[in-house]
Amino acid sequence: MADAPPQNAKATTSRMLMIFVFVMAIFVMFDQNLRTSLGELVGLGLTPLWGFDGTMPVVTLFLTGAFMTFLSIVVRHFFTDYVKQAESQRIMSAFNKEMRQARLENNTYKLKKLMEMQPKVMEESMKQTTTQMKLMPVTMLIIIPIFAWLAVFVGNMDSALITVPWSKVADLNDTYVLPSWVLLYSLISIPFGQVLSRGLRYFSFKRRLKELKAEGK
Repeated sequence: MADAPPQNAKATTSRMLMIFVFVMAIFVMFDQNLRTSLGELVGLGLTPLWGFDGTMPVVTLFLTGAFMTFLSIVVRHFFTDYVKQAESQRIMSAFNKEMRQARLENNTYKLKKLMEMQPKVMEESMKQTTTQMKLMPVTMLIIIPIFAWLAVFVGNMDSALITVPWSKVADLNDTYVLPSWVLLYSLISIPFGQVLSRGLRYFSFKRRLKELKAEGK
């Protein structure tokens, strides 16, 4: 019981930080002046690095996407126990399978036992979800300013016209469901993020297996 107040205080702080970050994200999304100011501030560092004076917007989007994805995934990587996460997913999958089977067989005794176990199984699963949720404000603090800079960067280009496989002329400032530059950014960064995430996870599992082997487990 003595640990409850610190845990509650920590959870409250985490929730308040998450709320603050989401409120800030909403303001940046809908307040053009704030978005422009934040974008210009971030641009002081990023524009000289890979702005290329607006002459190579696709390269700028690629480098920015790679940079932002790398930071977000690496931060998440160092706070995620992939082995525990895999164990939790495996246990949850097996539990759900047993629950479905018990319902199909109308096995009330088995259902009762599984229902008694459910809170503990759900608690372990929620621990992994909570860890990911705690990291969300950190990743948002990386994403929001960089996206603000991209919006300013693309908006200030003399010509935002590019050639893509499906069109000879595409304007990055055109808007469909989302602005074209956001769609192109996603097309570039998502595959990179998937490869990086899987690579880091693979090496984490490999290192953990070596540790277990060394411990004789």
